[in-house]
Amino acid sequence: MSIRTFQRWTRTGEPKADARPTAVRPEPANKLSKAERQNLLSTCNQDKYANLPPCQIVPRLADQGSYLASESTFYRVLKAHDQLHHRGRAKVPGKVTRPTTHVATEPNQVWSWDITYCPSKIRGLFYYLYLVNRA
Repeated sequence: MSIRTFQRWTRTGEPKADARPTAVRPEPANKLSKAERQNLLSTCNQDKYANLPPCQIVPRLADQGSYLASESTFYRVLKAHDQLHHRGRAKVPGKVTRPTTHVATEPNQVWSWDITYCPSKIRGLFYYLYLVNRA
């Protein structure tokens, strides 16, 4: 920790708590117990909720009068137990492949073309630039 950080913390007269992002902090008093986390996981893995994301599970449980945890807690617990993958019945989105870049290793292998419309001073009249490039 730099001396400037310490000076800034003690400028008001009494030292403040450690405000660094990596500081060790006490556990919150309202942290879910292991039994509550297990109950949350078993609820998410029931047949009627198994293919739903937490943003749909929480309102359905609320409609039934049951509140286990917040939506963000559902996401956090599912991610911690490696269950936050595609949960819906729809097909998993595929990977987007980038277009192939062509590399020429010898002359006359790759040809490219472009047509550019260059505006003129007369509205609606364009000069057409045709360009053929070979690598």
